[in-house]
Amino acid sequence: MVKRLLTFVLLLSGSISMLAQNRTITGSLYDGELKEKVPFAVVQLLKQDSSYVVGATSDEAGSFKITAPNNGRYILKASYVGYKTIFQNITIANEQDVSVGQLDFQVDTRTLKEVKVVASAPKVVVKADTFQYNASAYRVPEGSTIEALVKRLPGAEVSSDGTIKINGKEVKKILVDGKEFMVGDTKTAMKNLPTSIIQTIKAYDQKSDLSRVTGIDDGNESTVLDFGIKSGMNKGLFSNIDLGIGTQNRYSEKAMGAYFNNKFRMMGFASANNVNDMGFGGGPRGGFGGVRQGLNATKMVGLNMNYDNGKTLQWDGSVRWNHANGDLNTRVASENFVARQGSFANRLSQEYTRSNSWDGRFRLEWRPDSVWNIMFRPNFRLSKSDGQVVSSSAAYNADPYETVDDPLSTAAIAQLKGLGVMVNTQRNMTISYGNTTTLGAMLQVNRKLSSNRRNVTLRTDANYSNSDSKTFSTQDIEYFQLQDALGNDSTYRAYRYNLMPTKSWDYALQATYSEPIARKTYLQFSYQFKYGFSKSDRDTYDLSALPSGTFGSLKPAYRSWDNYLGLLTNPLGNYLDNNLSRYSEYRTYTHDMQVMMRMIRDKWKMNVGVMFQPQHSTYMQDYLGVHVDTARTVFNWSPTFDFRYKFSEQSNLRINYRGTIAQPTMSQLLSIVDNTDPQNISIGNPGLKPAFTNNFRLFYNTYKQSHAQALMTFANFSTTRNAIGNSVTYDAVTGARTIQPVNVNGNWGADAGLMYNMSIDSAGVWNIHSFSRANFNRYVSYLQLNRTSSLDKNITKSLNLAERLAASYRTSWLELELDGSVDYTNTKNNLQSMSNLRTWQFAYGGTLSLNLPWNMSISTDLHQNSRRGYSDASLNTNELLWNAQISQSMLKGNALTFSLQFYDILRQQSNLSRVINSVSRTDTEYNSINSYIMLRATYRLNLFGGKNAMPKPKDGPGFDRNGPGMGPGGDQRPPRGERPPGPPPSGGGFGGF
Repeated sequence: MVKRLLTFVLLLSGSISMLAQNRTITGSLYDGELKEKVPFAVVQLLKQDSSYVVGATSDEAGSFKITAPNNGRYILKASYVGYKTIFQNITIANEQDVSVGQLDFQVDTRTLKEVKVVASAPKVVVKADTFQYNASAYRVPEGSTIEALVKRLPGAEVSSDGTIKINGKEVKKILVDGKEFMVGDTKTAMKNLPTSIIQTIKAYDQKSDLSRVTGIDDGNESTVLDFGIKSGMNKGLFSNIDLGIGTQNRYSEKAMGAYFNNKFRMMGFASANNVNDMGFGGGPRGGFGGVRQGLNATKMVGLNMNYDNGKTLQWDGSVRWNHANGDLNTRVASENFVARQGSFANRLSQEYTRSNSWDGRFRLEWRPDSVWNIMFRPNFRLSKSDGQVVSSSAAYNADPYETVDDPLSTAAIAQLKGLGVMVNTQRNMTISYGNTTTLGAMLQVNRKLSSNRRNVTLRTDANYSNSDSKTFSTQDIEYFQLQDALGNDSTYRAYRYNLMPTKSWDYALQATYSEPIARKTYLQFSYQFKYGFSKSDRDTYDLSALPSGTFGSLKPAYRSWDNYLGLLTNPLGNYLDNNLSRYSEYRTYTHDMQVMMRMIRDKWKMNVGVMFQPQHSTYMQDYLGVHVDTARTVFNWSPTFDFRYKFSEQSNLRINYRGTIAQPTMSQLLSIVDNTDPQNISIGNPGLKPAFTNNFRLFYNTYKQSHAQALMTFANFSTTRNAIGNSVTYDAVTGARTIQPVNVNGNWGADAGLMYNMSIDSAGVWNIHSFSRANFNRYVSYLQLNRTSSLDKNITKSLNLAERLAASYRTSWLELELDGSVDYTNTKNNLQSMSNLRTWQFAYGGTLSLNLPWNMSISTDLHQNSRRGYSDASLNTNELLWNAQISQSMLKGNALTFSLQFYDILRQQSNLSRVINSVSRTDTEYNSINSYIMLRATYRLNLFGGKNAMPKPKDGPGFDRNGPGMGPGGDQRPPRGERPPGPPPSGGGFGGF
């Protein structure tokens, strides 16, 4: 019996042992000379006859893992451009795992034209909650800035106004090698940092200053993009000059200079262009991408500095000057959901703007010892702006496009008037000027009381703002449904001149204490007092009594006050209207009391907290002959919950909840009728309740090294109780709207997305990418046709479904990508079911890039973009967009490159955007110059230190000249973290539009 039992135990142990073995081969790859890890190297398992079995790439730490299909003798092959290939015999017996330990690469001194590229780097690697993209895996044109690179990243969106979203979250800050860069201005980095110096892009949520110092997460995070500079470029001098001139009087000039050493970094920028800063290439693959809004000429000079002695002192600073001139022509068609029979409007406007601003932001962090941390953040901003606008508009009681093609033409207005469709026409003119000075500072002092995260923190914030503005406006309205005493169409006009100085300041004092209450469990208590003050004193001069047409012969011009005021027959002071003038003072006293519990375990982390906020406000106002002096005391509270679970280093789940209370503003609570604009009358509502919003977010990501499979999904949901919406009373005779804020229930929205990226083959030559997104919003408002009719509940539902799909093939000399996209929007309104719309935007096409001998590259892309379902038939278009580029590099290290770029060769691109909310839908078409040719010259000067800094150029077919994967190198190893083939920056597609 004992023998049988012993035999059974031995057999069972052997079975368990065999089950525990997977014939897995593991190891790590290093540079034999520099002793640095080599990520993204190609590792292959071969049979004895050298036939391929299976393959993978090393991860960020240089480690690799391959599973053999069977026992036997194999050859392990590891390769990376610039190194000699490693071959090692492997024998697997008895299902055993094998560890080969550390394998050291040796530099290959052969010329690059003799090197055969065998694999590509994975496009994205996920570790914990960080997405790391390999810049070398995304081909962008020569001279491109990081904006073109970001537009190609899976899960990234860049809107026309420069807003960046990654995985559904807005990017608030740009970092370079983990250091702050042009804080408060993501556009400067996006449009000026060249892609040629970028090795990696990381996307993650950066903790607040308080969290980073105390080590206790307070839940105040901001999504950042962190751009890693190529190895070897972090010491010495670097400059990049990019000059471009094109047809249609287009130009684009950029210059950058940088100095790096171990402790100090300085980067300077200068740029000037009139191509809307859209860059060449970029844009989401397929689809319409960002809309070019008008013609814009911009100039910028910026300086960014970072210093870190690695011990006690770190400081960052940036200063920039921006100048912009804008020429915006818009054609707008809108439908207002204010009546069952419909309310439609069209508008044409021409707007010219110019602005100048200086902005500076700094950070000083001092760590005198291991327990003290002192941080100081001062900032300033000086800005001036001018504007002039002329617009013509009309309102209709039925869809004018059912009868005419151009609703604003004289003939169309006469025809629609005869049919009783016309409600009113308006002509407006405005010139404006503004000047603002803003100063601010933050000081934070932290003291560690023990090594187990017991902290006490004191913080103070202060801000000051001073501004003044001038506005001259004229408004002429003709009413077609309302007659005057003589039986003619009634008219209205308002000519006004406004002077408005404004001042505001605030300060805050905060104390925070963190206490460990159990193993890996902490409580954080925080109290903050904040005082805020703002004052506005607007003088309004009413010139409406002047004869009609007094200002009709004048064309608006910047600051042309004298042209208008010089026509006055009396001193300006005689026209001051005390009723229309407005004086107000607003003071707030806020107490924030917060308690949060933080639990940290090996697999999960959890934050639970609540904030209580009693607030006292006083408000004084003189307006429309009414004096108001009132006070209000409210109590707000905000619960938070954040849970993170780590399945592995590559798989993570996060669930977040935050509840917030929004109080109505004092002006919304005042029972005052403001009819200074007869077409938009506002009424206060003293019965408004505070709105409480529940926000939920779920985020999950995972990554498998096999075939570089990356998956990310997110879902957001928000619902608001007692949301502050609007009750709109529509006057069908004049087209005027009377708007009163009211509490509504039923507002909610949901948003979900799924991103999947993978290499079809183990070498990463074939890749597919998919990004799916769904969005639903439900808006509630109340509408009234006139003051005697019943109040109708208006519900607008908007559903948007979108899909982006791309498949690519890439080698060192060729990239081919086929892509497609579809966007479907379904808008329903319960009061106007006949106006429900289903619109489609779909696109498909491809991009081809060739890297040829003689340092030449050619790229082109062709996309068919289509729209369907718009009420204006002229917007239902098919646009075949074709772009192309040819580049030639020369001089030592390919330092000089000439590029000839052809934009919108077939001249078919248009610019259209749609906005939907609870009371309206609006389609806007913008002016732009999309079709032109540009000749560019790019010159790079690199004076880096170290062996790896200045590779020697070599030519040859199949060689990745000056590509992100190789640099302009010959027999030098590539920078760390870059893949072997590296698509050349002079190639690359234009992306979708």
